[in-house]
Amino acid sequence: MMALKLQRLQSWQISQKFIPPNRKAPQTTAGGATRGGSCYLEGKETLTALMPLNKSGLTLAERPTFYWFVPQIPEETAHFSLLDGEDIVYETTFKLPKQLGIIGFTLPTKAPSLQVGKNYHWYMSIACGSEEVGEGITVDGWVERIQPTTDLSKQLARTNPKQLSQVYATSGIWYEVLDTLVQQRLTDPGDRTVMANWKALLESVGLNNLVSKPLVNSWNAKTN
Repeated sequence: MMALKLQRLQSWQISQKFIPPNRKAPQTTAGGATRGGSCYLEGKETLTALMPLNKSGLTLAERPTFYWFVPQIPEETAHFSLLDGEDIVYETTFKLPKQLGIIGFTLPTKAPSLQVGKNYHWYMSIACGSEEVGEGITVDGWVERIQPTTDLSKQLARTNPKQLSQVYATSGIWYEVLDTLVQQRLTDPGDRTVMANWKALLESVGLNNLVSKPLVNSWNAKTN
C-alpha cells in the first residue's frame, strides 16, 4: 500500500513539470533584476519574478495574479506597470511586506481586463534611495490571455480541485498553475503532495532557489 501511494505521488509530481506552450517568446528589453547597491542588504538574494526562463506566460484570467520573490530590503514601496506595446494600460504602487518571501499581486477590478490574444509587458520596480523608479531594481515579464478550448474547459470542469494544477501545467497555462499551487500551499501548508508539486514546478523552470522560500500569506497588496 505504501509503495502504491509513493508511486501515485511520484506520477503526480512528474505531471507538475511545466510544459511550455508552442509559442514564440516576445522580445524583451529588460534583463531581469538590475542590482541597486542601496536596495539589497547583506546576501546574494535578488528580486525575482516567478516566471519561466523566457519570462512569458499564458493566462485564462481577465485579471491574473503576478508573483515575485522579494528579498530583505529597506525599501517599502513597489511600482507595477502593465503595457500594451508602448502604451501604459495600468500602473500603480503598493506597499511591500517587511519580511522577505514570495508575494502576489492581482490586477484589481479598476484595472482594464486583459484582452484575449494580446501580449502585455509588465514591470515590477523598487526605487532605492530615490523617488525615481528607474534608479532602482526592476524585473519584467509577459502575459497573454487566451480563450480555453472546448476540451480544456471540459477538462477543467471535471477535474478534482486538488489536481487542477496538473491540468494547467500540462496545458502550459503558467499564471493559473502557479496561483493554484500557491493557494493550495496557503490552505494546507503541511500537504506533502502539494509541496512536491510546488518543487517540481519551480525546478522545471529553473527556479530551484525559490522552492523553500516562504509565502507571505498575511500580506495583501494595498494599491495607491
